[in-house]
Amino acid sequence: MNWLFRTLGASIGKKLMMALTGLSFIGFLLAHLAGNLTIYGGNDLFNAYAEHLHALGPVLTVMEWGLLTLAMVHVITGLTLFYQNLQARPSRYQVTKWNGGRTAGSATMPYTGIIILAFVVIHLFNFHFVNKEGTTIFQIVTETFANPLYVMMYAAAMVIVGLHVSHGFWSLFQTVGANHPKYMPAIQILGLFLSLVLGMGFGFIPVYLSFMA
Repeated sequence: MNWLFRTLGASIGKKLMMALTGLSFIGFLLAHLAGNLTIYGGNDLFNAYAEHLHALGPVLTVMEWGLLTLAMVHVITGLTLFYQNLQARPSRYQVTKWNGGRTAGSATMPYTGIIILAFVVIHLFNFHFVNKEGTTIFQIVTETFANPLYVMMYAAAMVIVGLHVSHGFWSLFQTVGANHPKYMPAIQILGLFLSLVLGMGFGFIPVYLSFMA
């Protein structure tokens, strides 16, 4: 058991935890997007999806606590690695170099992660912890997205999610050692594709609802 704690305490162990929790969240986002797309089917279909989800009862509660645990591990580990990197390189470079594989996604991972965390908290208070008595989830969503400021904030947050995923997806494969020159270009393209699917898939929903209002 000591070897496990030593591994998790080491830099590579933290990166592995980031990779595994990150992959779990990508899977969750894809499933969440699939459910949210039912909103294009209108009031009845979206409410039916929400009711089916809440009918899971204890299973849903376990899943929510599992997601919360994964989120805590991902955030704490990410912030720890970020701090350790700052300690290892206390002075900033005078010139920022974007060559050698460095991208906007890789350079901003800690910052986009913090922004996403703040957005998730706001999102939960708007949709999860809101009083649902005497209304439906479809009404809650449409009323929330009737606010142009929230629509813009949500769309901007989805751009940031896409940016985060664009680097995070192929980075997690690199962390586990699956960085063969033959496969990595395809993995990078898949990561870009996933980032576009998630960013545009979620981002178009509030825009669509604001036009339908």
